[in-house]
Amino acid sequence: MVTSSGNKRPLQMKRITPVVRAMEVDISLSPRVNSVKPSKTVAISDQATALVQAGVPVIRLAAGEPDFDTPTVIAEAGMNAIREGYTRYTPNAGTLELRSVICDKLKEENGISYTPDQILVSNGAKQSVLQAVLAVCSPGDEVIIPGPFYVSYPEMARLADATPVILPTHISEDFLLDPKLLESKLSDKSRLLIICNPSNPTGSVYPRKLLEQIAQVVAKHPRLLVLSDEIYEHIIYAPATHTSFASLPGMWERTLTVNGFSKTFAMTGWRLGYLAGPKHFVVACGKIQSQATSGASSISQKAAVAALGMGYAGGVAVATMVKAFKERRDYLVQTFGELEGGAFYIFLDFSSYYGTEAEGFGMIKDSESLCRYLLDKGQVAVVPGDAFGDDTCIRISYAASLSTIQAAADSIKNALLYLRRAVPV
Repeated sequence: MVTSSGNKRPLQMKRITPVVRAMEVDISLSPRVNSVKPSKTVAISDQATALVQAGVPVIRLAAGEPDFDTPTVIAEAGMNAIREGYTRYTPNAGTLELRSVICDKLKEENGISYTPDQILVSNGAKQSVLQAVLAVCSPGDEVIIPGPFYVSYPEMARLADATPVILPTHISEDFLLDPKLLESKLSDKSRLLIICNPSNPTGSVYPRKLLEQIAQVVAKHPRLLVLSDEIYEHIIYAPATHTSFASLPGMWERTLTVNGFSKTFAMTGWRLGYLAGPKHFVVACGKIQSQATSGASSISQKAAVAALGMGYAGGVAVATMVKAFKERRDYLVQTFGELEGGAFYIFLDFSSYYGTEAEGFGMIKDSESLCRYLLDKGQVAVVPGDAFGDDTCIRISYAASLSTIQAAADSIKNALLYLRRAVPV
């Protein structure tokens, strides 16, 4: 372009802004994860914690966590490990020191013999259970689970692309598995039977004679393995006694025994459990662990050595805790009525309140709505039974002081007084 003075004006180009279309992100998840349900125990506990942080005085009886401090001798061993610089990685399977004392413990207390290479130390008993399920189950296999069950068992089976098969038990039979029912449900697809003894959530303890009958059924099925979750073995009340499934005739070769330190020794935050079994299976579980977390905390392992050095069944410190648990349990038994057994849970049938309603809340339709009502009206956090496969019940953890248990029982009873039968329209 030429101006009036004859000078050329610079050519002006039109700026073009490129349009970039955002690519749509694929937010889909794997079918394996989509098949897993979130833990209702964790959900209730988190909701109760949020209310406490907001200033609501909630009594939390949902999580299965002892209210006692870790015994001093154990805590000191952990602190000494830090002071002495014992803060580096350990072998994937756990220190030889700890695995050796675990072998001693299993021989003395459970009557089952292992060598250190048949022990795998993990970050909690839950990790041990999951790795066992992943190691032995193939897609299409069935995992047999007596119900009511620990909330994670079916979801662990689904993570392994296996099918959980729930075998119902009944309160009239102390929530114990019927060997005849087990035998009727087994097939060529049956790969793993999970037994939690003493039981979470019911607190039931399997008598040795019943375990022997179950073992006779298991022996007829060459593919069937048993995972025996014995994390509550020492939280048990007379006349009940604990029997390790692997100690039964012919069962050592096909049993994976899981235990840990969280419950007996009040070491929930230390995150330490272990698996014992035939070397072939333990090595397979160790392979998974090596690619997932590697070895457990070096500090926790030193503390665990001290825990197992406290004497048979944890000695005086554990006996004192168990005595307190029994006192609390006896109070709840007197208040609500329950079964004999172990662990620190009672599993109560509250289905008679279904079909009632409360002003400002609405209808009580099931265990979940009842638990939400008790949290809202009674300010007590307990867990709905449907999380464990039995919607007629709720689980109450008595891992809290007796005064707290008494206050919770009073709050529950008072809240129930406000429920009334719905009037048909």
